[in-house]
Amino acid sequence: VPPQIVNISSDITVNEGSSVTLMCLAFGRPEPTVTWRHLSGKGQGFVSEDEYLEITGITREQSGEYECSAVNDVAVPDVRKVKVTVNYPPYISNAKNTGASVGQKGILQCEASAVPVAEFQWFKEDTRLANGLEGVRIESKGRLSTLTFFNVSEKDYGNYTCVATNKLGNTNASIILYGPGAVHDGGNAASRAATGLGLWAALLARLLLGF
Repeated sequence: VPPQIVNISSDITVNEGSSVTLMCLAFGRPEPTVTWRHLSGKGQGFVSEDEYLEITGITREQSGEYECSAVNDVAVPDVRKVKVTVNYPPYISNAKNTGASVGQKGILQCEASAVPVAEFQWFKEDTRLANGLEGVRIESKGRLSTLTFFNVSEKDYGNYTCVATNKLGNTNASIILYGPGAVHDGGNAASRAATGLGLWAALLARLLLGF
């Protein structure tokens, strides 16, 4: 009798850290061998040779499709798939300080990984920014949110906060819009910008300490 999968778990959505049990019951003669594989982007990873696949403390890397195969020597294997979605709170993966001259366009970007997809909010100091007000535009699509200044003025320079939120939690990052000649670290969104006299004082101090 050819192998046939007669009962298999439905697609499932769980929160990161949960325990998951997938079931795949098969019939055939001789008794088919049942195996589970995780179809990840890194290739097909062998997971289990059993009708039941138990995952304790599931991680976001363990999301994706799981393939159940029922095999005996009578006919081709019977293969079915189950999709496992793992929810996790937002994690901001990219938020860099950006420079722009007065009168030019300036763009701040905030990228966050999350399942479900995060919702974004932008703040300057304690004030939430609204789309279309003060000459700014906020666009959020998928993992990326951008804050665009169409005509940068002196008052636009400073520290901005990007907040990414989903039902599991929220996180934030500090991003600086700075002017030409400011001392900054493009890779560190929490750095401070120094301009004008402060810039020259910082350079002078660095030269004196260096020698």
